[in-house]
Amino acid sequence: MLYFVATRAIFLLYHDNRTQELSQEDLWTIFSKGLRLDLSFSSYVSAIPFLAILATALFPGLQVRKFIRYYTYTILVLLSVLMAVDLELYTYWGFRLDSTPMLYLNTPGEMAASAAAAPILLLTVIAFATSLVFALLFRYTFDYKNYHLNFSKLKYAGIALLFAAVLILPMRGGWQQIPINQSVVYFSENPYANHAGLNMPWNLMDTMLKYNEETRNPYQYMDYETAAEKVAGLYAATADSSEKVLRVEKPNVLFIILESYTAKYVKHLGGEPGVTPNLDKLAKEGISFSKLYSSGDRSEKGMVALLSGYPVQTTTSIIKNPKKTEKLPHLGHVFKQAGYGTSFYYGGELEFANIRSYLQNGKFDRLIDKHDFPAESYNSKWGAHDHVLFERVLQDLKQEKQPFFSTVYTLSSHEPFEIPIPAKFKGDQISDKFKNSVYYTDWALGQFIAQARQQPWWDSTLIVLVADHGHPLPYDDPNYRSTKFRIPFVLTGGALATKGKTISTIGSQTDVATTLLYQLNLPSQDFKWGRNLLAPTSYPFAFYVFRDGFTFITPGKVLSFDNVAEKPIIKGKGVTPEQVELGKAYMQYSFEDFVRK
Repeated sequence: MLYFVATRAIFLLYHDNRTQELSQEDLWTIFSKGLRLDLSFSSYVSAIPFLAILATALFPGLQVRKFIRYYTYTILVLLSVLMAVDLELYTYWGFRLDSTPMLYLNTPGEMAASAAAAPILLLTVIAFATSLVFALLFRYTFDYKNYHLNFSKLKYAGIALLFAAVLILPMRGGWQQIPINQSVVYFSENPYANHAGLNMPWNLMDTMLKYNEETRNPYQYMDYETAAEKVAGLYAATADSSEKVLRVEKPNVLFIILESYTAKYVKHLGGEPGVTPNLDKLAKEGISFSKLYSSGDRSEKGMVALLSGYPVQTTTSIIKNPKKTEKLPHLGHVFKQAGYGTSFYYGGELEFANIRSYLQNGKFDRLIDKHDFPAESYNSKWGAHDHVLFERVLQDLKQEKQPFFSTVYTLSSHEPFEIPIPAKFKGDQISDKFKNSVYYTDWALGQFIAQARQQPWWDSTLIVLVADHGHPLPYDDPNYRSTKFRIPFVLTGGALATKGKTISTIGSQTDVATTLLYQLNLPSQDFKWGRNLLAPTSYPFAFYVFRDGFTFITPGKVLSFDNVAEKPIIKGKGVTPEQVELGKAYMQYSFEDFVRK
């Protein structure tokens, strides 16, 4: 732990020009937040010596003191060399050392050439001095030989086993449900401040474990240029202009993401009646997009698709890698640049799936999560119930300066489907619980909207209602089935001029951000994976992925393709060879874009 605190200080001193831009409060936060990742990696390193002591119970002849000493020296030297590499790489790359150098192992000449301009002597001195200082500190303070305890071998082994077991807790970052990840150190809009808080070897270890998922594109169906051309043609089929549906030039935007809202429970989309009466009413009062499909089947993937207009990956998720998400466009950032106040509300933990780091890149003014709500408002697993979340949003918006862009993410319709009101529908099956949870969120939404209509900001506010993903329930849809991915998308609110309209154009989650930005006359050129669903198009389509597969939908034609078997799972009537090739091109080109981020 002392070593990592020292190397963080060295990192800040080495990049003094950037560090001078930070406040004293920023520096304190960098060190305090960084301790959790420091503790996690220190626990991994410390487990080996305890296991070595444990082994002496079975093999009394082991020279465990000598092993621990040289193990520690080796770790110190290795980490110090990596530290020196990280110091210089950050100067050029702008991100901490991770698995990226693995991409260049097959070109050692280029690696050597890249390192030629580095201050090798200075970096060598830093690595040597750091190793030496901490080796001496260990030798004369922490070395096992300095402790003479009159324990039996068996007691030694028992204590070692206990300590090794206890280390599991700091390894995962604590008791919380979500294991520790890079998000715990993200606190600032300044990426450098967030990067400085990272524990470099922890970050390297984490990205190495994900290396095969993020550094190669397994979907090679055609040459890169052909795939790029086919995908570009899909977006070129949409006109640049569309009708305007707003009566306010610069409205507030309330972007509400509904957890697991499947069209199968939404009456106005042909779903079961009585489950979402408030959403159905809002759709009737506004504009409903009746053929929208989620881009993936996980919450964090849906969030990126909605707020960044970015396609989902099959075998991984871009949100796991802060270095990649830093390169994504973000609605929060666009609205902030346009002069909007920005905020994000979620009743759960933002550390889940690295969400906090992603949102920090969106430059939100305020992030509200589970820890901002009283514990008595939590369900047993995730966090604050939805009606509590909406109450907080309503309270804050009374003081919010206009115009504002506020994103609200519900969670009560996520398993275990616990609700704080009496069940509307009878039954103890999991599908019954899910249906009741969707009804409860709809009830909480209805309560919120009723009160929002009384607020001064209502008449100048556009409300966007859209799901993060669909759900296999209640019919246990297979993972690739389009009914699992169909979701609601509704525009409503006092700023809307057009009422009671249904848009039947087929679309994907990645189209939502572009559609919104076009209406507000805000820049959308960075959202290159989205179309304006209110503009005419000669080739409407939706694309989504499931584990190692994709579905490509055009009017009346559904193609589901297994990327491993390299053949269709579903090939509906009328699906042409051209549609198959377009689906493959989109799969290949979108994943290649992810790999190159």
